[in-house]
Amino acid sequence: MNPAPTGISADAVTQWILAKRPGLVAPLDFELITGGASNLTFKVTDQSGTKLVLRRPPTGHILPRAHDMGREHRIISALRDTDVPVPNAIGLCADESVNGADFYVMDFVEGAIIFNEADGNAVDPDLRPVMANSLTDTLAALHRIDPPAVGLGDLGRTEDYCARQLRRWKRQVDDGSDRVMPLFDDLHQRLTQDIPPQQGAGIVHGDYRLDNTMMGHDGTVAAVLDWELCTLGDVLADVASMAMWWGDDPRATGRLRDVPTKAVGFGSRAEMLERYGQNSDRDISDLPWYVAFQFWRLAAISEGVRVRYAAGAMGDQDGTADSDARIATDSMLLIGDEILRTNQL
Repeated sequence: MNPAPTGISADAVTQWILAKRPGLVAPLDFELITGGASNLTFKVTDQSGTKLVLRRPPTGHILPRAHDMGREHRIISALRDTDVPVPNAIGLCADESVNGADFYVMDFVEGAIIFNEADGNAVDPDLRPVMANSLTDTLAALHRIDPPAVGLGDLGRTEDYCARQLRRWKRQVDDGSDRVMPLFDDLHQRLTQDIPPQQGAGIVHGDYRLDNTMMGHDGTVAAVLDWELCTLGDVLADVASMAMWWGDDPRATGRLRDVPTKAVGFGSRAEMLERYGQNSDRDISDLPWYVAFQFWRLAAISEGVRVRYAAGAMGDQDGTADSDARIATDSMLLIGDEILRTNQL
């Protein structure tokens, strides 16, 4: 048995899980899968080899209302009987005396996370178009769900999604950045002045892309993961997010260049969008605006990370990370600016 990682009170959590899932064989082994500033994900394995997954907030100080485990648990529970594949939720623990914070446990889904271009190239060429089509069809299925019909009608405000996002991320940069970014401010103004009419409201994943899914061995989506940004609103923001991360833009830098869909066989962004359009009743003719918005939003997020590096909070001793982040952020703004000016992807 490995010692329990930080964030897991092994004895108390084990007893809680055994009460929810009788038949598991103790002791349980806990292994950190993903960590950092986002929610922590642990693989839980019993002595017979049965595997589960536990999600909890990061350790240390977190922002109020951030990292809401009850919200994530509620979403995947609500989607369980829909056409959107999600892990089966086992239970939510809201008693912080058990593990120092809320957490929830779900079944482990077998498959692979396809994270970067090397992973994409490692996929069987025959499965690459299957993955691309399944990823697109799954998003269309999510957007067809009527939120009240699955008990999510009060998950969040439905109106003015993009306007609220523009205000939120502009405020984050205004309050936190240590530099002047004229193009950031100019893009914000132009985006705000030309927001397309919202076509109803649906469930917005908030960060939809290939590496936020578990892909099954047959090439189809086995489970959609990372629901922490999910809310209600304008679903075309999700389509734009998937388009931004497709890897077709030669001007992109950093992580946006190292994406799995660049591998031959996943198809082009245009083909993906055509397929989504065939499976959705939404008009996607205004999508260039949404993609420009997503590049602007990602620039705001990137700037926040850069500021933390510049302040030394993330161990950047020689300033390399700060310089790289400036380049990446500025590149995102330039791409967003060109898309908005030309109205072309």
